[in-house]
Amino acid sequence: MATLVAWILVFGVLVAVHEFGHFAMAKGMDMRVDEFSLGFGPALWATRRGETEYAVRLIPLGGYVRLAGMDRIGEEVGPRDPRAFPERPLWQRFLVIGAGPLMNLVLAAVLYAAVFGLVGVPQPTTVVGRTLPQYPAYAAGIRPGDQIVAIGGQPVETWPEVQSLIAAHARQSFTVTIVRDGQRREVTVATRYDPNQRAYIIGIQPTMAVVRMGPLQALASGVGHTWQLTRVWFITLAQLVTGRGGFDVAGPVGIAVMVGQAAQAGWSQLMLLAAALSANLGLFNILPVPVLDGSRLFLLGLEGVRRRALDPGRESMIHMVGMVVLLLFVVLVTYHDITTLLLKRPAF
Repeated sequence: MATLVAWILVFGVLVAVHEFGHFAMAKGMDMRVDEFSLGFGPALWATRRGETEYAVRLIPLGGYVRLAGMDRIGEEVGPRDPRAFPERPLWQRFLVIGAGPLMNLVLAAVLYAAVFGLVGVPQPTTVVGRTLPQYPAYAAGIRPGDQIVAIGGQPVETWPEVQSLIAAHARQSFTVTIVRDGQRREVTVATRYDPNQRAYIIGIQPTMAVVRMGPLQALASGVGHTWQLTRVWFITLAQLVTGRGGFDVAGPVGIAVMVGQAAQAGWSQLMLLAAALSANLGLFNILPVPVLDGSRLFLLGLEGVRRRALDPGRESMIHMVGMVVLLLFVVLVTYHDITTLLLKRPAF
């Protein structure tokens, strides 16, 4: 039950932020918003404020913002209604559609920043946490707990400085100055090539310390972390498309399991997972797949090139087919999640 509650809470927030992006941008462009709904199916709660109906629906698997004229088939919206979505300039429609995925990326950066600032982030220190046997550092007498204060005579205060100076002494012997039990001593080491890291190393790993960041530093790190996740996401997508990567996508069941595990580990882990899920939701939505925001952005781009919009009936058919394909995809990844979980169950 706790896992279900956590899953609904996390997914509900991600969807609400996504749809709020569409909603706020449309309102800002003075488009008519007929409905803002979280979930699908029968309404559990609904109210009307001005021209917009707000609703929470039974099935918590998404949400939508219904803009006047967006689904033109069967709507009683005049083709010249100045506030209808199709009648607004192309750039305004593009911003409204793109605002949803963008808000998910913004939420990811904010969640990362909140954890980095309130809880802290593990960072490597210059204190040795582990020395690898059969490597030069171990042979030279460096042991866990030693603090590295200089490499080759140059003082170091951070782990990246240690890494940089070791790399600068590749294929060379050099001194490492350490402090052990308050006493300063020097040892001589030489680097060794590690084929796994494709680098020359001496065989040490740092002790990690949790460091809380200031507000601006936390925000900058949150944005940087989100950017790095986005870069890796596109690299992984390119590898999948070119056949150089495997299919590893979690569906609703797999995500629910991850959310449950993160909730048990603590609220900070749950926020970190929510940040990653938010970024992935935003990036997934920009794919040019019918029903997703990426498909609408693609069609708007096509409209800009052709100087005229796609036929409404044909566009509706594209989205209908896309919905069927997307549902089949969800069924596929759900089956994959369930079979994976069953295979992980211990035998008795």
